Amino acid sequence: MATRHFLTLMDLEKAEIHAIIQRAIALKNSPALHEDTLKHKTLAMIFDKASTRTRVAFEVAMTQLGGTSLFLSNADTQLGRGEPLEDTAKVLSRMVDFVTIRTFDHSRLELFAKHSEVPVINALSDDFHPCQLLADMQTYFEHRGDIQGKTVVWVGDGHNMCQSYINAAEQFDFELRIACPEGFEPEPWLLERSRARVRVVRNPIEAVRDAHLVATDVWTSMGHEAERERRLRLFAAYQINAELLSHARSDVLFMHCLPAHRGEEVTAEVLDAPDAVVWDEAENRLHTKKALLEFLSRQ
Repeated sequence: MATRHFLTLMDLEKAEIHAIIQRAIALKNSPALHEDTLKHKTLAMIFDKASTRTRVAFEVAMTQLGGTSLFLSNADTQLGRGEPLEDTAKVLSRMVDFVTIRTFDHSRLELFAKHSEVPVINALSDDFHPCQLLADMQTYFEHRGDIQGKTVVWVGDGHNMCQSYINAAEQFDFELRIACPEGFEPEPWLLERSRARVRVVRNPIEAVRDAHLVATDVWTSMGHEAERERRLRLFAAYQINAELLSHARSDVLFMHCLPAHRGEEVTAEVLDAPDAVVWDEAENRLHTKKALLEFLSRQ
């Protein structure tokens, strides 16, 4: 049987991804379910990018399920001295049970997975961030029920988070509107593949009208710091604030994968509102990772 990897949401069947969400909710609500399901299992974590939520969530997930984790940075491993990625994949496959990678070029994940005999998990790449979408979907299910048939709006850069929302539109069957400046659209092939559910709407007010969920991310992601001032100008009209959200449904949920830049892509008023769900969303990174790791351990 071929090794199952989780590089994008499309690596799972719809029934599987829904089962992971339901298991995550159960693990969150019933501490008694925290058996040693990953006892004697080890997760290797290769991170080329800085992380708070992703790293902590994976490490705590393994601990709570009875396993262990190893944090590996390029500076501390032979990857930093030029060992081929495929060689590292072959070696780690004989020592650990899972590998999660947080990197820049998505092709590095694909190359590693090609040579790995154990599941490889995308902890973020420049193209996709599927683990975050598991947490976002859990959060919506908890607060509003099934997201099928709902209207979701992405406001901001059409980068990895936006592209994972496109995949989520397919897997969870919702309508996705993308509000972004010209030149910051997602990959054309993704838009074409999902054209039945996804469309670009330039005007953010038009985009969020009657939306059930509005999501955003920082305007300047890791690796694009040199473009910061230009991006601040181009994205100024795409800030999530109370006035913009007033055009959505009265019960709209706002999500942000964090860290956030208050006063840039979102105002402090929205982020710190008493009914904000971004903190549930952040916590759910832990529960969905537990459910995902359990799922992959059985494949």
